[in-house]
Amino acid sequence: MRHFVSAACGLWLAAAAQVQAEPVVVVELYTSQGCSSCPPADDFVAMLASNPQILPLALHVDYWDYIGWADKFAQPKFTDRQRAYAKAVGSRTIYTPQLIIGGSDRIEGFAPEETADRLRAHMEAGTTVRLTVTREGDRLVIRAEADPPLTEPVRVQLVRYKPEETVLIERGENAGKTVTYTNIVTSWERVGDWSGQEPLEMSAPYPGDEPGAVIVQQQGPAAILAAARVD
Repeated sequence: MRHFVSAACGLWLAAAAQVQAEPVVVVELYTSQGCSSCPPADDFVAMLASNPQILPLALHVDYWDYIGWADKFAQPKFTDRQRAYAKAVGSRTIYTPQLIIGGSDRIEGFAPEETADRLRAHMEAGTTVRLTVTREGDRLVIRAEADPPLTEPVRVQLVRYKPEETVLIERGENAGKTVTYTNIVTSWERVGDWSGQEPLEMSAPYPGDEPGAVIVQQQGPAAILAAARVD
């Protein structure tokens, strides 16, 4: 499986290298240490992370914990976020693994070729929002402009994540497996809302060394209009 995925990724990564460095496409992976179908998707995220145009973020959900292994990275708020995505499109069902690309494209299960196609489309689409983030000590200064101005307010969010951790899973569906997880989300918080009419400038606390990102997203949750890394 790994060789197949690597070959599929190689094709679109080579094509993506010819695209300009902006925008950054956010890929949310909803996953769990207790889900037997998730390890291939977890490996896939590690490959996506090697492309600077793509920001994969692993959100571990808690609804698999009852099987016998509590995911140490899971948070109820990540399950709530996944449910909110489902509700926004009129669905009552949530899956693991599930990828949400750019806040708008939903892929259930592990589908590397379909994911590659959707990623290519997002990278080629561009954005009307220009977002810059500057770190000043323990604070971030966030600036954004929309051309043309937006017609509806959007949400400004701050994400923090752990770059990598390896876990030996002792019970549950993945008992005995050792899995390395990449870009493990530790917090996803709302900084504020922006009308998208006038240029934005706001600040937010940013203590510690953990990397992160600022994400501007339509409410719903829906399309992500811009994202900027914080290293």
